[in-house]
Amino acid sequence: MFTWKKLGKLFNPQEVTGRPWLKEFAQGPAVLIQDRTVRVYFSCRPPADEQGRYVSYSSFVELDRRDPFRIVRVAEAPILPLGGLGMFDEFGVYPVSVIRRHEEVWAYYGGWTRCESVPFDVAIGLAISRDGGETFTRFGSGPILSASPDEPFVLSGPKIRRFNDRYYLFYIAGRKWILADGRAEPVYKIRMAHSEDGIHWIRHNQDLLPSRVEPDEAQASPDVFFSGGRYHMFFCYRYSTGYRGRERGYRIGYAVSDDLVNWRRHDDRAGIDISPSGWDDEMISYPHVFALDGKVYMAYLGNQVGRYGFGLAELQGDLDD
Repeated sequence: MFTWKKLGKLFNPQEVTGRPWLKEFAQGPAVLIQDRTVRVYFSCRPPADEQGRYVSYSSFVELDRRDPFRIVRVAEAPILPLGGLGMFDEFGVYPVSVIRRHEEVWAYYGGWTRCESVPFDVAIGLAISRDGGETFTRFGSGPILSASPDEPFVLSGPKIRRFNDRYYLFYIAGRKWILADGRAEPVYKIRMAHSEDGIHWIRHNQDLLPSRVEPDEAQASPDVFFSGGRYHMFFCYRYSTGYRGRERGYRIGYAVSDDLVNWRRHDDRAGIDISPSGWDDEMISYPHVFALDGKVYMAYLGNQVGRYGFGLAELQGDLDD
């Protein structure tokens, strides 16, 4: 059995000054390991407009590789501007997942736009960096993965991975919207696609995990890590309604697979839960697992889905089945 030792909050966006596009939230952490630093990409927001509406940007913070709690620098600008009029990412670039490909860094991200009857819709885009991941350029004006008859809306939360010389994209796909107290809430499940070139994708067209807390459980942020001859997925889940507090808010789940297709869900073995008090005492979500210098870490969000930043935990024991 394994557990995660919480090391504390790693980054608080509200302590950053001089960047008007970074007012609060540091969501969806995703790392890019460098020679001397660990770059953590995240998504953030400037203040809401006069109608109380937000937009989302993605950027990064660089941490000292020898001491991840020492911040080396915060990016001076977002990695990608918002999309143009009518584009799928006109109002947000969130979240983002990166991978090195030859001399480039490829970023897969959720681009979202506002809607009339529901708050938003999301599709998955691709952007490419040729300066080491500092800035990115869209692969095209549209998404690389968008609505289909089987996945009709809210394709988001992409995590790009490469296993056995093939690219895998783990993401969420909306199944339906439900109305609760006059508010539309999305129900989404974890999905997967694979690709030989990272551009053209073959969808698995099947939910990877069963629901646990209720049939309309929402699942998000599927992060797959290979260890001990098996694939280990850490993800988060919540109730469909009333999830903005402690009782029904996000928790981190765990599943294991031998083939990336058939998964066994063991949330009781995730090894991490909310704290008795503090910045993550109501919810934990959006896990990202990575190896660094002989250790395995998990970056994750706390209360209000990362409004006050993300923290770090270290694996104790070995991942096994």
